[in-house]
Amino acid sequence: MFDLMPIAFKNVNQVWAYILTETLKRLGLTCAIICPGSRSTPLAIAFAQQVPEIEAISILDERSAAFFALGQAQATGRPVVLVCTSGTAGANFYSAVIEASYSRVPLLILTTDRPPELRDCHSGQTVDQLRLYGNYPNWQTELALPSADLGMLAYLRQMVIHSWERTQTPTKGPVHLNIPFRDPLAPLPDGTDLSYLQSQFQPEDFFTEITSTTPFPITPYPQRGPHLPHSLLPIPQEWKKCDRGIIIAGVAQPQQPQEYCRAIAQLSQTLKWPVLAEGLSPVRNYAELNPYLISTYDLILRNQQLAKQLAPEMVIQVGEMPTSKELRNWINATQPRRWVIDKSDQNLDPLHGRTTHLRISVEDIKAEERNLSFSSDYGKKWCDAEAKVRLVVDQTMGKIDEIIESKAAWLISQILPPGTPLFIANSMPVRDVEYFWKPNNLGVRSHFNRGANGIDGTLSTALGIAHRQQSSVMLSGDLALLHDTNGFLIRNKFVGHLTIVLINNNGGGIFEMLPIAKFNPPFEEFFGTPQDIDFAQLCATYNVQHELITSWQQLQERLNPLPAKGIRVLELQTNRKADAKWRQENLSKFAADIAI
Repeated sequence: MFDLMPIAFKNVNQVWAYILTETLKRLGLTCAIICPGSRSTPLAIAFAQQVPEIEAISILDERSAAFFALGQAQATGRPVVLVCTSGTAGANFYSAVIEASYSRVPLLILTTDRPPELRDCHSGQTVDQLRLYGNYPNWQTELALPSADLGMLAYLRQMVIHSWERTQTPTKGPVHLNIPFRDPLAPLPDGTDLSYLQSQFQPEDFFTEITSTTPFPITPYPQRGPHLPHSLLPIPQEWKKCDRGIIIAGVAQPQQPQEYCRAIAQLSQTLKWPVLAEGLSPVRNYAELNPYLISTYDLILRNQQLAKQLAPEMVIQVGEMPTSKELRNWINATQPRRWVIDKSDQNLDPLHGRTTHLRISVEDIKAEERNLSFSSDYGKKWCDAEAKVRLVVDQTMGKIDEIIESKAAWLISQILPPGTPLFIANSMPVRDVEYFWKPNNLGVRSHFNRGANGIDGTLSTALGIAHRQQSSVMLSGDLALLHDTNGFLIRNKFVGHLTIVLINNNGGGIFEMLPIAKFNPPFEEFFGTPQDIDFAQLCATYNVQHELITSWQQLQERLNPLPAKGIRVLELQTNRKADAKWRQENLSKFAADIAI
């Protein structure tokens, strides 16, 4: 039996907020992020009343709050609610909403607003919040003004249920509800007689049909009926007949990574096609499942002779295209027949090739015989090249004693505790992971914001991923961390542990890899953008632990085992220009002398 919250019948706004939060609780909401403000008072009170069934976390900075929610939703796979006041507060959610849309992360955004009569008349803290996020939400609407009418409460219940479902079907993503409130916002009498409603309202009857089961998404794949979600797609004959095919395991952060990797491995073994696994794919962290795993494809394809020898006739792309520009250029030049396997309704082919989108999961493909021998020389050549280049990479990295950026990703791939959640920041960290992340069997759960590929909210997302999860790690450059230092304000609400491996090269290392680096001025001021920050002092300001790492042995000792709680920064100071020069000189050398 659910008891009515004692504050619910103070005024119409509180009744409205109670129905909304109680409905979400029964649907299965477990986390709401509340940004402080006046107009959102009814919702803030109602969510506070739902603790502990719904964890309500107050976060000052709206952009930071939105990315923290994004991280929580990434880690759990469940929708997280975001609440803010009226005015520009909701605008600060925008970049996280974009990321949630492209990365398919379920967020339910509740922006509170002035009533219609206070809009367009210069009433304070009022902006146009309708369709605030453009076309990025899966669905968006404005709720009616609060009403104590039973029919209107049923309307509210249904809108909340629909909003919850639309964060998850047919594709996960953000949903935006704009919610107007009239004064009084605090739980004070508003002159409405609520005695009749209080006597007639029966919570168990009203909420009885609401369940926490997640709706099963109906696949839009045209050859499978909506009532056959568990039927498997037979492997097409044209795939089986091709002996020059590859599978690209692209950017992905599935909720069940082991099952995902096993499905790719079974497809690979059925077809006897090698798997080119992006560093941001879980496939590299479950290496024992896949005997045909290729991790050094970016380095291999820098050898033009090898790239020509290994040109495929067919490509199966699972999920998003990998980050590697070498791979993209190679696919573009060879123009193979391609299939994209992903349940999304989005266009996942930026190369505009001869592509067919199969709107299914890779787990929905029926694997057949598992023969571990190749039927042609093509697959053997790939595996031969992988073995040779991997050996060169590992020997080269093993001999490097000085602190350089590229070795961090290689070392981390081998030393983290099993199952560690790892957030990888954009710009150079994701690229070093793609180049150097060594296949392992640690089951590391990699996370990232590769929807829009920005550096917004890096720290906050990582904290959201780590909150109430296994002790976690974040790999970041200095600019990505500085762009979101307000995330450290979450430290007192954060439960768990996050270690930040900070590559401090005092600027934007990725720009050193671009042609603009040869033009200085204006390169250093407008692209390199050194900030000259003392991170020890910055961490002290936020009461966050800081340690300067001066050897790889020291880093290894700090990353395994990991602490159980708190936030700490492990800083590696590197030379931006020297590291860029090292990459430019070495990336093309790893496979230069390889013959297959």
